Amino acid sequence: MDEFETQISFNPLISVQNICHSFGKKQALNDVSFDIMPGEIISLLGPSGCGKTTMLRLIAGFEEPASGLIAQNGKVISVSGHLLPPEKRDMGLVFQSYALFPHMTVEENVCFGLKNEVRKNAQDIDNILEKLDIIQLRKHYPQQISGGQQQRVAIARALAPSPHLILLDEPFSGLDSRLRERVRDNMLHVLKSHNIAVVMVTHDAEEAMFMSDKIVVLREGHVMQTGRPIDLYCRPQNAFVAEFFGEVNKIAAHASIDGQIECIFGKFLAPEVKANQNAVMLVRQEGLNIHTQKQTDISAKVESTHMLGSHTLVHMNTQDPDTGENLHLHARLPGLNFLEIGQDVYLEVDPAQAFIYSTPS
Repeated sequence: MDEFETQISFNPLISVQNICHSFGKKQALNDVSFDIMPGEIISLLGPSGCGKTTMLRLIAGFEEPASGLIAQNGKVISVSGHLLPPEKRDMGLVFQSYALFPHMTVEENVCFGLKNEVRKNAQDIDNILEKLDIIQLRKHYPQQISGGQQQRVAIARALAPSPHLILLDEPFSGLDSRLRERVRDNMLHVLKSHNIAVVMVTHDAEEAMFMSDKIVVLREGHVMQTGRPIDLYCRPQNAFVAEFFGEVNKIAAHASIDGQIECIFGKFLAPEVKANQNAVMLVRQEGLNIHTQKQTDISAKVESTHMLGSHTLVHMNTQDPDTGENLHLHARLPGLNFLEIGQDVYLEVDPAQAFIYSTPS
């Protein structure tokens, strides 16, 4: 195996380089590359079937890549023809199925697999159980607690040996919304306090933004964009990424000259769009500003409003003055508002929350 001992030229905890993988004729991953630094939390984000879980299994050592390599601390651990076994990778795993032992208590499940000298440090185990709000369940058996509590036990078991890397497959999917917010907040504190790196699979963009230092967006096995949450939200490189990070209004546009488009809301700079190309402008719901007095030439009629706690969703209709086509728009306003159904309002777009991409003719 000497040929696999080659040290790569940089020092991430995990380096995924040009990974391709297939199941029969189906290409699951195509030329996927990213690095994981010590203590960094990375999310693999995308819709079902995009390759997220396959990538997680490749990092864990449950699958052998068709091509490319995965290195840990500079040492190749996965490549076609060579696979370091999962138990030798110093990684904690949390599966969607939890995989708890029904004949063991919560405490026994969490301590399972720990070396004797680690077992003696009961205070560390108590701290993990307390931060995940399950310390009161330590003597219970899995069948005596809820699915959400079982999920937290599985997370605690992965944290207990203090691995350098934890792999999480949809770790909060079984929790209701209020509990999910509290558990992931507590878990983030635990992970950061232990300086543990994480690769998390999720299809929830908000969850990925909350938890992650870096996000890898996947679509049909391809990396669409990699970066910090703020980069992906504020500077999406394509329409897929822009739409995945929040609901948008789609506005048809056209470029009469290079680098500038025209649409119902006026003219906007678009450096990537060439003259005579069709384009689409994606405007986030919170990027559509509403005025009750005439401040713009774009008028709309309020169709309905929906109070959603911290914000109100407003549905409106307007008409494209050039084509005469009806355009249905959504705006997200902070807090409570007093707009009435049928009321005339005036609209403008926040350019910082509008993203323009060329479209096929």
